[in-house]
Amino acid sequence: MEKALWYLIAGTRGGENRARIIRLLNERPRNANQLAEQIDVEYNTVRHHLDTLQEHNIVEPGGSEYGELYFLTDQFEHHHDEFEKITQNLDDFE
Repeated sequence: MEKALWYLIAGTRGGENRARIIRLLNERPRNANQLAEQIDVEYNTVRHHLDTLQEHNIVEPGGSEYGELYFLTDQFEHHHDEFEKITQNLDDFE
């Protein structure tokens, strides 16, 4: 999981938006439309990031398909400190 987080957050262009999505989901579950509005990106872009995060077991969908909410996985929760370290390192370079 740690390698995946480093790659997804620090190693790709979409890392900043993925980190923003994770931070919002850490506050409470949200659907793709809510996330798109809150980080001010296109809905399809958020869907792409959610699919990527889901493939790496960081988020999981819950509920019905329409308006489906996304949650952080238990596996991610065990690595939350590593996520914070990665995002702190990113902040140091800005």
